[in-house]
Amino acid sequence: MERRTLKVPEALPTEKIKTSPLEKIKTAVFRKKPAIQEIVREPTSGGIVFRYTEDKKDIEILLIQDSKERWTIPKGHIEPGETAKVTARREIEEETGLKNVSILSWLGKIHFKYRRLDKLVLMTTQIYLVQALDEKEHPMKEKWMKGIKWFSFADALDAIEYDDIEKLMLIAKKKIRAGDL
Repeated sequence: MERRTLKVPEALPTEKIKTSPLEKIKTAVFRKKPAIQEIVREPTSGGIVFRYTEDKKDIEILLIQDSKERWTIPKGHIEPGETAKVTARREIEEETGLKNVSILSWLGKIHFKYRRLDKLVLMTTQIYLVQALDEKEHPMKEKWMKGIKWFSFADALDAIEYDDIEKLMLIAKKKIRAGDL
């Protein structure tokens, strides 16, 4: 398929050319992205935060809803000089307001990549199993978040946006049931 470009006469630089809706769509779809100029590695850390239900027969998972309305776990960038474990605790406190938590075990890490203008960002996130210890402590969302909520385990699996985190949630549940903390 041959692409047509509309040309503007040099004598009329301020005059707007009317484009059809189809041309606007073609322009948006076939717009060239700038070439990747740099690969950036971003180490992050966070946690699958849980608490026992009142009857102690099941668990609930705390999820945050990001600015794009995706449910996920609290996590963030590892600062210079921090360990992944220290970052997980700091990010959980910053993003949820929970201070009385215990990091029980490392669950694994996830890798993903995305494009940021002319950079390819390679992100590695260390994930920990974290227990909220004070049932009276209520989570508080940060301003940039759309929401924060305790979910039943089954509902958390349905709500979570990322398959890799979902798999780690299943590992977390298995560790909790087995007492392998």
